[in-house]
Amino acid sequence: MNISTQAVQIGLNWDQRTGAVTVPIYQTATFKHPGLGQSTGYDYSRSGNPTRQTLEEGIAALDHGARGFAYSSGMAAITNLLLLFRPGDHILVTEDLYGGTYRLFEQVFQQFGLEFSYLDTSDLEAVRNGIKANTRAVFVESLTNPLLKVADIREISRLCRSRGLLCIVDNTFLTPYLLRPLEQGADITVYSATKYLAGHNDTVAGLVVVKDPQLAEKVYFLQNSVGAVLGPQDSWLVIRGMKTLGVRLDRQQANAQKLAEWLKDNPQVARVYYPGLAEHPGHWLLKERARGFGAMLAFEVTDHGLVEQLLLKTRLISFAESLGGVETLITFPEQQTHADIKPETRARLGINNVLLRLSVGIEDADDLIEDLNQAFAG
Repeated sequence: MNISTQAVQIGLNWDQRTGAVTVPIYQTATFKHPGLGQSTGYDYSRSGNPTRQTLEEGIAALDHGARGFAYSSGMAAITNLLLLFRPGDHILVTEDLYGGTYRLFEQVFQQFGLEFSYLDTSDLEAVRNGIKANTRAVFVESLTNPLLKVADIREISRLCRSRGLLCIVDNTFLTPYLLRPLEQGADITVYSATKYLAGHNDTVAGLVVVKDPQLAEKVYFLQNSVGAVLGPQDSWLVIRGMKTLGVRLDRQQANAQKLAEWLKDNPQVARVYYPGLAEHPGHWLLKERARGFGAMLAFEVTDHGLVEQLLLKTRLISFAESLGGVETLITFPEQQTHADIKPETRARLGINNVLLRLSVGIEDADDLIEDLNQAFAG
């Protein structure tokens, strides 16, 4: 079955008694026991809730994993996974990653004895050379944020297996609709479901999918113990959003390609980062391994003065953080999403004072181009 069809079917016919075509919102904290020592399968919503379970089973099916888990945010999902490790463990990490993930690693988990090294995960040799005696995992973004580098998940996973390491992939930008890291050998995928999966900028959520059933049991133990679970209302909103994942991403990708090509020819743009462009270093790898190139792009303008001009003078495109919704958003990573990364590191990576990031929505592409054109004109 095509993944777009699978997504539409999430929660369908769940309620056989009433025939409801969408799963109900089970807005309850606890569940009545039918008898002493008996359970309906649900006891307390931290441990399991039917609405959340429907979402968790749905994302596991889309990602071809053993089990899925839903959390109150993407950061809560990553936090839960880090509890798999012990003081002294070392994790290799994508260097140009989301700033919030960097903050979590550097300012929260380092104080508990975890060690992190950052490197270019689009360079397999760099990953190989970065492994140390105490390395326990590689944490990689399938498309990096915001420079859109492409990691070879298949080869990194093969390397991890040969060294007994976990391969954890943040697949937020591509979603299982475009790439299934578990099929390419990864052990765990993680998503900020706030983004493309929910798709409407109206809820905050995180999802994890685990390939191995035994590892999934450990993740469930941590999810239940820590308790940063997604509530039933938000679970329902993510399910609703995932039903249109395919049609949204098809439109968003087409729009992103058109905008990237227009920006590339704009004399006020110095550089465009979009893997759908043939000159992008990861273009051919994604063309071979994925179903598309995603709907995120970044570009450098020729003068810093254009940054504020574009942020404030666009009319359709909103100056806002986050990404993946149906509305097109523009942001300035240096001062927003990546402000917690050290200035010298940002400068080395190319997260500079002329870099802007676009999350392309489902509006008409010509209208988006016209909006950018009038903003460039001042």
